[in-house]
Amino acid sequence: MRLATDGAALRRIEFLAGHAERQAPADWIRDAAPLRTVVEQLRAYFAGALRDFDAPLAPQGTTFQQSVWRSLREIPYGATISYSDLAARVGNPRAFRAIGLANGQNPIPIVIPCHRVIGKDGTLVGYGGGLHIKEKLLALERGQRGLVLSTA
Repeated sequence: MRLATDGAALRRIEFLAGHAERQAPADWIRDAAPLRTVVEQLRAYFAGALRDFDAPLAPQGTTFQQSVWRSLREIPYGATISYSDLAARVGNPRAFRAIGLANGQNPIPIVIPCHRVIGKDGTLVGYGGGLHIKEKLLALERGQRGLVLSTA
């Protein structure tokens, strides 16, 4: 994973597995200090000791995307909802495809828990880090042991 901040708030979490050639933008500066709180919270989450993140966030997106991402943060730890349920929460029940696109553009996965959105039939569909990661995150939140994810 690669984390990015503007110095005041978390802007991005990127999954790097399978993207070996993905380079950070040239204007990014490598500095772990501003991310210390987020890294500590991610470690606590992966250890099963944290359910709600409170690090400052600054995801960049359209007004619609922002509304979807706010709604994602309201899905309780360990719960899942469908894309159509999320569309209803956002106030546009027919916009489930647009909800799916906004969900897929979430720049801060895990912290903004887009992994909690599943297909209407209960199947796991779409996740930027891969369905295997989505499955592991949901298993972690269900309290299933034997899960190992690294924040490095």
